[in-house]
Amino acid sequence: MAEKAVGKHLEYKGKPLVRGENRIYYGNMSDDYVLLLVVMSTKEEYGRDVPDMIIVQILSTKDNLKIVKQDVKQGFYDAFNTGVIWLERYLSGSGD
Repeated sequence: MAEKAVGKHLEYKGKPLVRGENRIYYGNMSDDYVLLLVVMSTKEEYGRDVPDMIIVQILSTKDNLKIVKQDVKQGFYDAFNTGVIWLERYLSGSGD
């Protein structure tokens, strides 16, 4: 994953990636939609806790962060990859 630090936050594909405890937000709040990943459980791999079960949500920033699409994925890569695809579709106007 190619990310870079912007100010005090990471950026991926030109959008901020911000983590707060078990929540990871991806996207610009000035856009119509953002991605939210909620880590529901972790598992130990190689002596470290890594995200296991993750709720993937697309939120509408124009409608008080209303959930417009949601699923549960296992593993961070699958959850983030799915969420980024959904977000790109919604931002382009072809979501759902």
